[in-house]
Amino acid sequence: MKAILMTSPRVARSAGPNTILGVVLTAYLMILLDLSIVYTGMPEIGRTMGMSPVMQTWVQNAYLLCFGGFLLLSARLGDTFGRRRILQVGVVLFTLASLVIGIAQTQYELIAARAVQGFGASILAPSVLAIISTTFPEGSERTRALAWYSVVAGAGASLGLVLGGIFAGLLSWRIGFLVNIPIGIGLMFAVARYIPDNAPTKGRFDVIGAIASTVGVGLLVYGLVSAADAGWLAPATLVTMALSIAVLGFFVWHEGRVDVPVLPLRLLRSRERSAAYLARMLYVGSIVSFFFFGTQLMQRGLGYSALQAGLGFLPMTLVQFAAAMAIPRVTRMVGGVPMLMGALLLISVGLFWLAFAGADASFWQLALPMVVIGIGNGAAMAPLTTSGVRGVEGRDQGAASGLVNVAHQLGGSIGLSVLIVIFAANANPQLASAAEMSHQVSAVFIGAAIMNLIALILTAIFILPANRKNADPTDPVTFPEPAE
Repeated sequence: MKAILMTSPRVARSAGPNTILGVVLTAYLMILLDLSIVYTGMPEIGRTMGMSPVMQTWVQNAYLLCFGGFLLLSARLGDTFGRRRILQVGVVLFTLASLVIGIAQTQYELIAARAVQGFGASILAPSVLAIISTTFPEGSERTRALAWYSVVAGAGASLGLVLGGIFAGLLSWRIGFLVNIPIGIGLMFAVARYIPDNAPTKGRFDVIGAIASTVGVGLLVYGLVSAADAGWLAPATLVTMALSIAVLGFFVWHEGRVDVPVLPLRLLRSRERSAAYLARMLYVGSIVSFFFFGTQLMQRGLGYSALQAGLGFLPMTLVQFAAAMAIPRVTRMVGGVPMLMGALLLISVGLFWLAFAGADASFWQLALPMVVIGIGNGAAMAPLTTSGVRGVEGRDQGAASGLVNVAHQLGGSIGLSVLIVIFAANANPQLASAAEMSHQVSAVFIGAAIMNLIALILTAIFILPANRKNADPTDPVTFPEPAE
């Protein structure tokens, strides 16, 4: 292992940019699969491990808590100590945690390993985006790279739902985690061989900021998890959220007073980037909630098995992949931000349509609106990511990538917490169980559609004008050649 970590920068630099892209996107795909594979596989995980409903929620909560809590710190570590080295640490942690999950014999082993896996993911996610941003310069090259990033981000999460159902229904849920072992081992060697290292940032590492960001964001994620479980007015939620606000307030104050901050506040001075972070939170919150409640509707409302629920997402996954593949062509024709606006509108239309599917919906009554959602989801990620890292200096790419991923994770947690409240508020004991589930999920999907419409408004007001100002109409956009 030490030999892998000490591979020389000269050897790594011999790789072409497309090879680098292939390596880091493989790492990113591994994260996404294990984030979503739990949704369709959870009933089987709970049954085989003898877990109560509360303990089942912690299989995902432990992952999200560590993923979100350590993101800002992990992102800045890459800028400070070298992205290749930090990426290797993330791969090792994620792979070892996957092994422990796959062979876990108790629910506590499983949850603890999921927490470590979330920590590994918090290192991998911003490292991947930072390496892409520093490898590919702004313009057509970065657009191409982020198109592939969008392919993996959009289709990978949906594919995890499909695979989770297949593994849980036909084989074993453990396979979904054990498959990471050979992938992780291959990545360890590939990262050492192909990923170039960056020059470490000069200056003293911001230890206080690192601790404050981790504690503050961790408390915020825990508060959101508590809100989803116990309600927004529960004492645990209120105390945790108040502590989070206090710690994060101190963190922001402190960051303006150090030379090498964990979060350079200059990143937030761009209205385009700030709006992109907010729009991403709204968009991701709606999509995560759609995945969660869509699975609940299929399995609890319509009586689908884990396998059937997984396959229920297959048409959407295929269309989403095709939509993401078309990003460069559509960007060339209409521009990235107009494409984003159209994508957010399509997601809203699909969610409104799905909200009226009913308790006796057929497969195709679900599949058709989900296909519309898939088209929008496939096209939204790349332009949002581009706006989130546009104009950032090389020394801040890790921090900017961390902000993008923090917005992603907090958006999912906040969106799900808010929509769970809507779900609970629409309970109607007078309805049959399937009809009640359909009624509650319908309200959730309407709320998720409104979230996308708000993201659309933010895009039109803040991101579109900035994009027009920075646009280069002569910059062609095409897909990259196959990996070298």
